[in-house]
Amino acid sequence: MTRVEPQYPETLRQKFIGGTVRLAVTVAPNGTVESVKELGGNPILVEAAIAAVKQWVYAPGGSRTKIQVAIPFDPRQ
Repeated sequence: MTRVEPQYPETLRQKFIGGTVRLAVTVAPNGTVESVKELGGNPILVEAAIAAVKQWVYAPGGSRTKIQVAIPFDPRQ
């Protein structure tokens, strides 16, 4: 329902360093993000991705849900 885009670290963008960050996200029954775990990616980009994903809000569901999320960082965009 709510998706906050991660802040691309300017130093990495200027150096054309990008990649995809993979995260394991646990969503509470009320739709809030309960926890986020790194699965892979550049450590600096992982920090930015986790900060954004923690602000996401999903539609409420009947139980706790675990999902995997891939967030691309493209310095040309």
